[in-house]
Amino acid sequence: MGAVTARDLARHLGVSQSMVSRAFSPGASVAPAMRARILRAAEELGYRPNVIASALSRRRSSLVGIVMAELTNPFYPAVLEQLNAALREAGFQSLLITIPPGGSADDALPMLRQYHVDAVVLTSASLSSASASHWLGDGRAAVLFNRTAIGPTRLDSVACDNVGGGRMAAEALLAHGCRNPAFVAGRADTSTSHDRERGFRAALAGHGLTPLRIEAGDFSYEAGHRAARALGGADGVFFANDILALGGLDALRHEMGRRVPDEVAVIGFDDIPMGAWPAYRLTTLRQPVPEMIDRTIGLLRARLGGDDAPPRAERLPASLLRRGSL
Repeated sequence: MGAVTARDLARHLGVSQSMVSRAFSPGASVAPAMRARILRAAEELGYRPNVIASALSRRRSSLVGIVMAELTNPFYPAVLEQLNAALREAGFQSLLITIPPGGSADDALPMLRQYHVDAVVLTSASLSSASASHWLGDGRAAVLFNRTAIGPTRLDSVACDNVGGGRMAAEALLAHGCRNPAFVAGRADTSTSHDRERGFRAALAGHGLTPLRIEAGDFSYEAGHRAARALGGADGVFFANDILALGGLDALRHEMGRRVPDEVAVIGFDDIPMGAWPAYRLTTLRQPVPEMIDRTIGLLRARLGGDDAPPRAERLPASLLRRGSL
């Protein structure tokens, strides 16, 4: 006997084929008892729905592409795990696409179209205005996650309030008694680093202070380690993210012999799991990742449902998490 089809299952149960199809479609209108009956019979008969055929007939695949370019940054694998789980809970399946650091998502769109992806979440990659317009013009959705749009764009975005977080970092260092602060920047092409520095500088300027600026050039442990050796006599350092800060902490303590936080206070940004390790106990700005993911999925659902309102820019506040480096 060949593979059991939806028609076979419908005939066995005495229901319509469309009823069977709806039972396997997240969010479709089917009575709970009927859905359970169909799923139980499908398991008994060995029926497996043809997801691709169903997607083509509905013109929706329920696939969401996740485009990432910084999997070496511990923040993003943690985000990926949570985002993937939340998408499944919302009735979507995810497809991960990785591109080289600093690369553009433009090159990934043809592949995403081949898989009939409905929407894309851009976590650490840029997308040109022309490609964004083409993608959205096809009836698909796109959201920038943990990034802000640069220049005119039709893309929705969900991010932490990085400017506000930068201000909080400055105020915390000032309250600690720091008067010779420094900022260690990440990659030059990231809105997150720019915005965190902007808030940091603005808060310090209100007190007549200008921070020493160190260009790390990357978001990595090694870059933070190198940057710390150029800090001179800074008595407080705000690193653009946590992995930079961990490299900086090791250099300050073990190579430069500086006491943290007595001689120099350190603040990071993101709240990656390693920051809580006893060896670091890093004070940091925590991003509200679960809430950011909820907002992202809400925007995807709205756009796929036909919402054509102007682009939304959702900004959620960071929170200061005090540990042992401040």
